[in-house]
Amino acid sequence: MASCSLYIKPSAAKEIEALPKADRIKIVHRIQGLAENPRPPGHEKLSGDDKYRVRQGNYRILYTINGNELIVSVVRVGHRREVYRR
Repeated sequence: MASCSLYIKPSAAKEIEALPKADRIKIVHRIQGLAENPRPPGHEKLSGDDKYRVRQGNYRILYTINGNELIVSVVRVGHRREVYRR
């Protein structure tokens, strides 16, 4: 599969920076993996939205996929109890 462009919203980048360092490193690796495979094993499509999520420990990475242009946009990163709240 061709590599996708990766875009991280500024708000998601701030959420990543606020995480503990050990978790931040794992999450960044997981996000980089989305550029190679935007639908990795364990991904789920959120109901009622055009977003997907992947798990990384107790954290969730919410992202969208624009298939026409092969762009993966990371929308939100957070702890599992808070990430789905609007």
